[in-house]
Amino acid sequence: MIVVTGAAGFIGSCMVSLLLKQGYTDIIAVDNFDNPIKERNLDGKEVSQKVNRNEFFEWLDQNHQTVIFIFHLGARTDTTEFDAEIFEELNVKYSKKIWQACVKYDIPLVYASSASTYGAGELGYKDDEKQIPKLAPLNPYGQSKQIFDLWVLEQSQKPPYWAGLKFFNVYGPNEYHKSRMASVIFHSFKQIKANGYVNLFKSHHEKYEDGNQLRDFVYVKDVIDICLFLMENQEKGGIFNLGTGKARTFLDLAKATFDALSIKPDIRFIDMPADIREKYQYFTEANMSKLKAAGYTRPFCTLEDGVEDYVQYYLEKEAYY
Repeated sequence: MIVVTGAAGFIGSCMVSLLLKQGYTDIIAVDNFDNPIKERNLDGKEVSQKVNRNEFFEWLDQNHQTVIFIFHLGARTDTTEFDAEIFEELNVKYSKKIWQACVKYDIPLVYASSASTYGAGELGYKDDEKQIPKLAPLNPYGQSKQIFDLWVLEQSQKPPYWAGLKFFNVYGPNEYHKSRMASVIFHSFKQIKANGYVNLFKSHHEKYEDGNQLRDFVYVKDVIDICLFLMENQEKGGIFNLGTGKARTFLDLAKATFDALSIKPDIRFIDMPADIREKYQYFTEANMSKLKAAGYTRPFCTLEDGVEDYVQYYLEKEAYY
């Protein structure tokens, strides 16, 4: 059995789909299953069992003998949430229990970290584990991921294999439920359909013109391919970046969305919400040399190709992966 936490969520449900497509049919889906919109991500996916996240450790105590791998992709991911207690409970304490269970029962583990741990990027975006204690995340979400990464690195007892993945800006199918936290591609598509134009945030940083804020946008299909690769090639572990290694502007992203719809671009700018203005990353770009050294050499989807696939095969059809 392969366990996927956050299985009804964006990346988790895509991971479930890929595993099934690859012939891994004994999947245990772990989530809270309280959001009917989110649960549509699992429609048509024949998982062996759904386990509520609050009951998972009791379930694991009884079934660990047949679990061969855990993908811990469940987390509270709202970067606009500033209640640190929520993140402490879901992103830190729960993740520690996952790790400890994997140690106890000798189960390999891949878990989701985040590029938000890099903060404003003062130290760059290289996944050097010696640099991790120096990082300064900008919000409680990033801080929770940083706390867990640091705790992991301090542990003398480890699972037989483990990898933490610092996800950069992931976009793609199955994010319909994410509301404000869905990707800019998702929101751009909705705006184009409703109004014919796209609103992007103005820059509040003198070094960046409006729309020229830069992020490393990575298609979810690349993300889950890497997760699968690590499960099937349990050689080099540790904490890895997971982006494309190429930063692109929000203007590039908006134009790619218009192009995918064969519509002439109409891009406008609005003020960035005050609650995120001081906690905003203006540039992210993953250094991907460590993952390549671990053996992953497949090319990443370009922003244009990824957006075209997402828009034409999923958003236009309201389809799921």
